[in-house]
Amino acid sequence: MILGPNDAVPHRPARIIVAGTSGSGKTTLSARIGSLLDIEHVEIDSLFHGQNWTPRATFEQEVDEFIARPSWVTEWQYSLVRDRLVERADLMLWLDLPRRTVMRQIVIRTLRRRYGRRELWNGNFEPPLHRIFFERDHIIRWAWRTYPKTAELVHRADGSRLELMIVRFRSHREVDAWIAHQLTPLT
Repeated sequence: MILGPNDAVPHRPARIIVAGTSGSGKTTLSARIGSLLDIEHVEIDSLFHGQNWTPRATFEQEVDEFIARPSWVTEWQYSLVRDRLVERADLMLWLDLPRRTVMRQIVIRTLRRRYGRRELWNGNFEPPLHRIFFERDHIIRWAWRTYPKTAELVHRADGSRLELMIVRFRSHREVDAWIAHQLTPLT
């Protein structure tokens, strides 16, 4: 059931996934929701990426362990576990932002991470910027290329699990208003 930002959520959610293309703000919103509801935020990228950007062998097991808990919030990504996350979630927040917004955010985020030499997960750093020209899966190119896939995946999830509440946001302003008017009173 896809709801708009003005539709009420009938109960306090406990297991929440945040959907959106790379750079849409999934992790930021997940952390914010976790803090507001006082539930655990599991940053799924930190479970997936091992040293030197290699997938961690324990990824699926660690996801299975945290989704078995009674409450959590995480980002909805990685095809290996995407269906499992949908099966356990009672709410999906969908950041369906305009492509120009997402691309502006991912470029700014990538530049900040690269020039700030900020460690991301397990000893990994943003790669040199010139790689955007040579690597098909550079995060900026990835965000551009996969942007349309998110809507398809969300609609597929909606069709496979009709009781899952999905709230669709088309701007950060809608997210802020929804949190202020509908989520905060539930706590």
